[in-house]
Amino acid sequence: MVQPLGLASGMAPCRWYSLRAVSNREPSSVSQLQPRSAEPSAPAVEHNPANWIRHWAEQHGERTAIVFDQRESSWVDFENRVGQLADALSGMGVRAGDRVAIHLANHPAYLDVVFACARIGAISLPINLRLAPAELAFILGDAEPTLVVRDREHEAVLAAAGDRLGKTPADWCVPDSLDAWASELAARAESSAHALPDIAPVRPDDPMMIMYSSGTTGTPKGAVLPHRKALFNALNAVGCFAIEPAARCLVFAPLFHSLGLHILSLPLLFGGGTLVLHRRFEAEAVLEDVGRQRISYMGGVPTHYERLLDALAKPEASFDLSSLQFLFGAGAAIEPATVHAFADHGVVLKQGYGQTETSMLCCLEEADAARKAGSVGRPLEHLTLRVIDRESLGGPVADWRDVSGDPGVGEVGEVVVRGPVTMLGYWRNEAATRETLRDGWVLTGDLARIDPEGFVTLTGRSKEMFISGGENVYPAEIEAAYADHPEVREIAVVGVEDPDWGEVGIAFVVREPGRDVGAEALLAWGREVLAPFKLPRDFVFVDALPRTGSGKVQKFKLAASRE
Repeated sequence: MVQPLGLASGMAPCRWYSLRAVSNREPSSVSQLQPRSAEPSAPAVEHNPANWIRHWAEQHGERTAIVFDQRESSWVDFENRVGQLADALSGMGVRAGDRVAIHLANHPAYLDVVFACARIGAISLPINLRLAPAELAFILGDAEPTLVVRDREHEAVLAAAGDRLGKTPADWCVPDSLDAWASELAARAESSAHALPDIAPVRPDDPMMIMYSSGTTGTPKGAVLPHRKALFNALNAVGCFAIEPAARCLVFAPLFHSLGLHILSLPLLFGGGTLVLHRRFEAEAVLEDVGRQRISYMGGVPTHYERLLDALAKPEASFDLSSLQFLFGAGAAIEPATVHAFADHGVVLKQGYGQTETSMLCCLEEADAARKAGSVGRPLEHLTLRVIDRESLGGPVADWRDVSGDPGVGEVGEVVVRGPVTMLGYWRNEAATRETLRDGWVLTGDLARIDPEGFVTLTGRSKEMFISGGENVYPAEIEAAYADHPEVREIAVVGVEDPDWGEVGIAFVVREPGRDVGAEALLAWGREVLAPFKLPRDFVFVDALPRTGSGKVQKFKLAASRE
């Protein structure tokens, strides 16, 4: 097994789960991608997602794999770029287990890097483009990538992060257009003195990717995602989304998020469909392309869908949505009113649920989207999901108690998950790994209830994280950023409801005695160290923070004071 230095000890390999039929809608060509080794934990090319691209290049090579800026790219084109990039990365000294950071806006090169890294056994490292230089510097210092693949648009923030870090990793700037990118790779391949590298045999538990999210302690955590997770998440999505080679998915969600990359893009490519990739979200451009590209489905967070409804409501609006089979919502609970609003336009909007550490966990079928609006659906196939009474979580796993799904009871518990879709653990963070992984179970921190039909409805979070515009925001990280401010004695951040972004942060601040720092100055301080979506919407100045007898801040009282 590839075990690069830095994997937290205690990341036990997940036992291998047998593959089963995913859906009666699954095309036979997809089933050919399922590993059938006599020793399923042994290294094999079939465990490597780079094999998906080769498979479809051989099956229907001239069909369109990716559309970007209205430029079509075939499966053969895709396979050629991945092979050429894998060769170039090897020539630059990238080896199995090395990390390659991706600091790009949505572009086919993003997917090329993911699959090229997998092809040679390296680990791709998607990075959120919204991070401030200090946040980016931490990730680069923690993951120590051999190379950063970037674009020109975000060059300045990467340089600023390198200044903070004291060193800048080697970088590769991707051209803006797909044609220029393909030409650059082809030119490098022509000058190469050796054959393109073959697909590396890997074990299911070998790490394929690291995705960082903010931690409740204020320190970002890198979830280490193995090859098996990509496969089994794709198998779940094939059933949930009815993916087949005729499917066409529009992706506008950023590829540095699990929604854009793991829930939408990778499963669509596993199923041999066509990915229509947008650089960024623009509501009217999205709706225009639904008709132009005959889109089957697309996914977004609640804020996206509110913007789409606004565009549809304009008097001059005239969009062809007839090809849409459904819309998929994730990132936060979608209001039933939004579901019904799309139904009025003849479009099904169904909810799903997942995490970076687990990918897709639940999904509503189209037939249940309106009837069960507000629910995230039933658990998917290649995982085990339980809703556990939180008081029993502190004891041994054998003593955990599942909450009741009986009518009228409606008990709330914490969602825990086990199966081949889960992460290995957190990169170089044994404490966080022990806190989140328990005997193979991932403790999600999400609170939910489950009804007699098995439908899961999220009710909140056991931790303080809130979701703003689809982005996870951790108050502890914001509080840690302000801890060094010379005029701030104490600060507590809580999430409150917001009609545009779902939730936003409110900061309650105790000033140092004799100081009179204001909200504008605190915002300016925060912009230097925090991504914009993490900045508090408002600062409330108080004489003291409410505390328990043991000294813990009573944030529920702060939140109540804003109601």
